[in-house]
Amino acid sequence: MRIVYGREEALKTILRRAALDELEIPAHLRERDRRLFGDGLSVEGVVRRIVRAVRDEGDAAVLRFNEALDLSQPAPLRVDEGETSAAYAALDPELVAALRLAADRIRAYHERQLGRSWRNFESDGLGQVVRPLQCVGIYMPGSAVVYPSSLLMTAIPARVAGVEEVYVASPAASDGSIPALKLVAADIAGVDAVYRAGGAQAIAAFAHGTQTIPRVDKICGPGNIWVTMAKREVFGVTGIDALYGPTETVVVADEWADPIICAADLLAQAEHDEIASPILITPSAELAERVAVEVERQMATLERCDVARAAFENRGGAVVTASMDQAIELANIYAPEHLCLLTKDPWQYASQVRNAGGLFVGESSPEALGDYIAGPSHVMPTGGSARYASPLSVNDFLKITSVIAVDEPVMQELAGPAALIARAEGLTGHARALELRLEGR
Repeated sequence: MRIVYGREEALKTILRRAALDELEIPAHLRERDRRLFGDGLSVEGVVRRIVRAVRDEGDAAVLRFNEALDLSQPAPLRVDEGETSAAYAALDPELVAALRLAADRIRAYHERQLGRSWRNFESDGLGQVVRPLQCVGIYMPGSAVVYPSSLLMTAIPARVAGVEEVYVASPAASDGSIPALKLVAADIAGVDAVYRAGGAQAIAAFAHGTQTIPRVDKICGPGNIWVTMAKREVFGVTGIDALYGPTETVVVADEWADPIICAADLLAQAEHDEIASPILITPSAELAERVAVEVERQMATLERCDVARAAFENRGGAVVTASMDQAIELANIYAPEHLCLLTKDPWQYASQVRNAGGLFVGESSPEALGDYIAGPSHVMPTGGSARYASPLSVNDFLKITSVIAVDEPVMQELAGPAALIARAEGLTGHARALELRLEGR
C-alpha cells in the first residue's frame, strides 16, 4: 500500500479524482466493442448505438445485445414465478432469514423519511401534494458477483414511498439464469417482475419500453461505465437517480486506531472492484505504516485478493497529514461515498464532516454493516458528488406538486406587486392577466 505525505501531494495523487471519460476500459472489452460496433467508437458512441437500437427494435435488440455483450444464452426476458420458487429452495433458510432481517431494517429506516402533503388554504392559499412515482425500473448489476443487498436497498425505499410498479433488470448468467440469491431478494422486496437484460440495453429498455419490458418513470441503481453512460444518454426521456462510479471508502484514523481494523475496513471496499478507492487518511505515520503491513497480511487471505490488490495499486493508499483537522479537511475535499471515523473520540470530529454519502462513527459501526443490514440505503453518491448529492432514499421515489389556491383578498394584495415585476421583465401579457383581475374582470 503506497503512502504519501502532505496535503498537496495527496491532492495530486491518491485524492485526485478521475472523470468518467478517464476511466480505463479493459482491453478485452474494448476489443469486444470494436468487433461488434466497429473502430473509432467511444463508450458513449457504443451506448448511443445500443440505446437507439433498443428504441427502434424493442425486444429483439435487447435479446441480441444480451447474447453479444453478456454472452448469455437466449431466454425469455421476463423471469417466471417458477424460477423464483426454485430460487428459495436453492438457498440456505438461514440466509433467507438474514435477507428478511435486512429488509425489515431497511423498511423501518425509510418509513421515517416519508414526506407529507400539507395545505394552508385558509391562511395563505398554499399547499403541496406529495405523490409517489407510478413506475420505477431498478438496474441490478452482476451475474458472477451477486448483489442482493443492493436490490433490497433500492427496491424497498421505492415500495415504502408507495410506487405502484417496481421492476428489476439484471444481466443473466451464461446459461440464461438469474442467480437465485437475486430472485429471492427481489421477491422479499416486493418487486413486480424481474427481466433478463444487462448493461446499456436494460437502461434503454426501461427508458423507451419494449414489447416485454415496460417504460418507466425513473431508473435507479448502480452499474458499470456502460450502464452509467446509458443513464446519462436517456436522462430527459426518463428520470434517473444519479450517475454512479466505482465504490470508495475513506478511513480517517488517529494514533489510537487499531491497524487491524483499519486494514479490514479498507479491504472490504477494495475487494469490490479493481478501480475501487480504499483510502486511509491519518496524522500518524506510524499508523499508516502498520496498516500497510496489515493490508498485505490480510489481503492474502481474501478470495478476491487479485481484485483488492489492483484497487490499492490503482486508486488506494494512505495519506499522512499534519493534523487531524487537516485529515478532516482532505476528507471533505474528496467527498467520499463512505467516510469512517476510527478515532479515540469520533464524535469530536463527526460534526466537522460536511461531505460524505454515509458517515460511520466509531469502530463498532463498520461500513460493511451499512452495506448489508444497518438500515440506510447503501446506494450512495460517488465521484465527489457527495458535495451536493444524497444517498438513495424515499425522496428519490416521490414528487411534489405545488398547490396555489388563494382567495380573492390575497389575490388583490399580491396581484399589483406581481404585475409590477412582470412589466419590469417585459412580460406584459403576464401583467395584463393580473391587472384584469384587479379591475374586476
